[in-house]
Formats: sequence, structure tokens, C-alpha cells
Amino acid sequence: MTAADMTRLVITGTGTEIGKTIMTAAVAALARMHGRSVTVVKPAQTGLAPGEESDIDVVRRLTGVADVHELVRYDDPLAPESAARRQGVDAVPVAELAQRIEQLPAADLLLVEGAGGLLVRFDAAGGTVADLAVALGARVLVVAAAGLGTLNATALTCDAVRARGLDCAGVVIGSWPAAPDLAAYANLDDLPVYARAPLLGRVPAQAGTSTPAEFLRIARAALAPALGGEWSADVPDAGAADCTAP
Repeated sequence: MTAADMTRLVITGTGTEIGKTIMTAAVAALARMHGRSVTVVKPAQTGLAPGEESDIDVVRRLTGVADVHELVRYDDPLAPESAARRQGVDAVPVAELAQRIEQLPAADLLLVEGAGGLLVRFDAAGGTVADLAVALGARVLVVAAAGLGTLNATALTCDAVRARGLDCAGVVIGSWPAAPDLAAYANLDDLPVYARAPLLGRVPAQAGTSTPAEFLRIARAALAPALGGEWSADVPDAGAADCTAP
């Protein structure tokens, strides 16, 4: 599998605040570095405070990718369907979201950042992030946490991906801590086993505070060749042998 194989990629997570936006930016930055045109879509943005960056604003700032699209925004920091209901508006159906995405100009790589996890609802009919991936014929990249508790959540998410006939492109760690503990290091070996999908990288925590040039360097070192980077799970990590349980 190469970066060129991933022409449509839905980026989801094992939960919220897991690093999906930074991961979307990292994949976009590497694709742009390799000369590929990139379109980034956030189907539904929820819960922004006044003056707060949206997810597509973050991607634009870190990567310079200009072809970014937010399709709908709801006020409350909830799942899109829940936020729409509380706001007293009809949530935009998955079929309409997919249609809007299909109408965008073609690019070499389409990145769609989900909301929350794979089964979070976009609409009142129960349409989910997974359903949007099915409608788009997209592969799914799963963003996971680094530490204790991530194995079960990642296994469940990847099983749900495959149960819907979708291709799980791999798993990435969305926020690798500056001082990893024993569980985080062990998960480098265990995550691909539980997920039954390759581990394709780990983006350092706080990467989103970088300049675009710094962010590109970080993305290149943090993601595997399948996503356009240079990271390898086979390279031993300095400090891993000395790590002890907290």
C-alpha cells in the first residue's frame, strides 16, 4: 500500500479530542509535499466558541492547503445530530453531505474528517460517519489514543469499520506524549494486533502549535510511507527499553 492508493480517506477516531484534526493536517501536508492536490472536508463542525479556530482553519494554518470546506455548523459541542436537535434545526442527512462532497472539484486526495467516533450520528435517521464513508467509497483511517485503555476502543472501532464493508487503511496515534509510559510503548506492538490493521504512525502531542515548516517536518517523521512519511514501526524507540510502569 502506498500514499497514492489513498485517494479518498475518512479520518475517524476512537473518541473525541483524539487528534483527528492534526492527523488530517499531517496527511494533507505530506500529500502536498509530494505534489498532490488535496481537498479537505469537515462535514459537520460543532461547538465553536467565539473566535475559536475551526478544524478546517487549523488544517489551513498548518498546511497551506486552500481547498478546505466546512459543510455545516451547529452551536453546541455535541454530536452533530444531537447539536442540531438542541438548536431546533434539521440535521443535514448523510446522503446530502455525500452529494455536496461529490460536487466539489476533483483532487488527487480527498480527506474527510469525521465528528467524534465512527458511529457518531450526523442525522436524525441514524446516519453515521461510517455511512458517509460507505457513500463516498472511502477508506477509513482510525486515530487512536496512545496509552492505557486504547486497545479495546481501537479493536471495536476497526471491527465496526470492517463490519460495514469498509477498508481500514490503518491506525495512527493522534497524540504521542513527550514522556511515554510503559502502556504507550507496549501499544506500539499491540495496537496493530488488536486492530488487525497496520500502525501507520504517531504524531507528537502539541504538534498543532508548530509553524507550517516545522509541522511538515514533524509529519514526515511521524507518519509511515503509506501516508507519505518516513516513520517505521520497526525502528527501535530510544528509551523504550528503560521505560517502567508508573
